[in-house]
Amino acid sequence: MNLSDPRFVDPTAAREWLEAQRWPNGPVCPHCGNVDPAKITSLKGKAHRPGLYQCAECREQFTVTVGSVMERSKIPLNKWVMAMHLLGASKKGMSSHQLHRMLGVTYQSAWFLAHRIREAMRDATPRVLGGDGNIVEADETYYGPTEHPRPSPQRAGRPYTKRGKGGPANKRPIVALVERGGNVRTFHVPVADKETVTKIVRENVARESKLHTDESRLYTGSDQHFASHGTVKHSADEYVRYEDGEAIHTNSAEGYFSIFKRGMRGVYQHCKEKHLHRYLAEFDFRYNNRIALGVGDFERAGKIAKGAEGKRLTYRRPH
Repeated sequence: MNLSDPRFVDPTAAREWLEAQRWPNGPVCPHCGNVDPAKITSLKGKAHRPGLYQCAECREQFTVTVGSVMERSKIPLNKWVMAMHLLGASKKGMSSHQLHRMLGVTYQSAWFLAHRIREAMRDATPRVLGGDGNIVEADETYYGPTEHPRPSPQRAGRPYTKRGKGGPANKRPIVALVERGGNVRTFHVPVADKETVTKIVRENVARESKLHTDESRLYTGSDQHFASHGTVKHSADEYVRYEDGEAIHTNSAEGYFSIFKRGMRGVYQHCKEKHLHRYLAEFDFRYNNRIALGVGDFERAGKIAKGAEGKRLTYRRPH
């Protein structure tokens, strides 16, 4: 990543790059959807700010930021573009403190800018994972103490102490579905019980897929929903099992969790539970647009710019 790239230092170059990403075939009115170039005028002159357009259909004016997570932001566009590249290229994320130092904006601005970019990273139209002959791994993990501890039935009526925070019952459950060699999709759920996990798996994995899990009871009975269901017994130190020449494991899901936890502990360190889904969207995005799938840093930033369209995240609604 070349930090002297014109897009990172010149607001005009940044705006032109954003326009090329969002409107590859010319400006589109975000108010009425008009795509006719003959009915969209570029307003120029001292009375108009650079990059301003007017639609002849609805008579509304707009720029490339209207109708996106960048709308009404006073942060220069070159800093927006640089932040997109930095968050997209950093495998384990980049803290708001680091962004505020590199971009020269306040910590508060960097924090909110990062959340807006995470919103742009969120897949608004996710496809079903797997398919005929494809393998999907399902696994769950627990990260960070929940802000609303749920005591077990045995502790009902007894005072809650911090000492009880260590168990999974008082941690934030995360369910991951990983398509072997493909994409990942994660979910932060209130509780990882069989009903919740089964619903997630059935709604997000194609029935023709082969499902691989560990021996957890959460996946008992999955055989009837998919082409096959292979399990490994982690409690017996079994991490890969071969059946008819096929490797049965959940190592892809474990690898994803490893990257996620190292980023959260080493880079972000603190995360309120209400924001956890945004960090998951960030790590999902980078995993789904990694080098192994043919997506480099430049293309990744372009996808963030395109994903910013049609999404808003105001200061009054940061979650």
